[in-house]
Amino acid sequence: MVLGQVLERLGDEAFAAETLVALEDFNLMVQVEAAGRPFGENIGEYAAGASRRFAQFASDDDWLALMTALERTRDAGTACLKHMLEWSLRHDAENPDDGVDGGCGGHCTCKGN
Repeated sequence: MVLGQVLERLGDEAFAAETLVALEDFNLMVQVEAAGRPFGENIGEYAAGASRRFAQFASDDDWLALMTALERTRDAGTACLKHMLEWSLRHDAENPDDGVDGGCGGHCTCKGN
C-alpha cells in the first residue's frame, strides 16, 4: 500500500490500528494511543495529525532522515508512516507547549487548520 492510501484511511480507527500492528512495533502503537488519549484522539486521528505536522514543520535534516529510511525499505508507505509517527512523538515529548502546531500542545490534529 502506498503512503497516500495509508494516510487517506487513517481516520478509520480500525484501519489505523491494523496499520500500526503491521509496522510490528507494539511500543509505537501504545505510544500513539497514549499521546492522543488526553486530547480525545484515537490512534488514526493522532497518526493523521502527525503526518500533517511532519509535512509542515519537519526540518531539512528530518526530511533527509526520512529519505534515508525510505531508501532502506521495500515498503515505503509504512516506513514513512513509522518515521513520521516517531518524529511527532519525539517532538511532542520535547516541546509539548511550543505552539508550533497552532497552540494545540503538540498532540492534537489541529482540525481547524
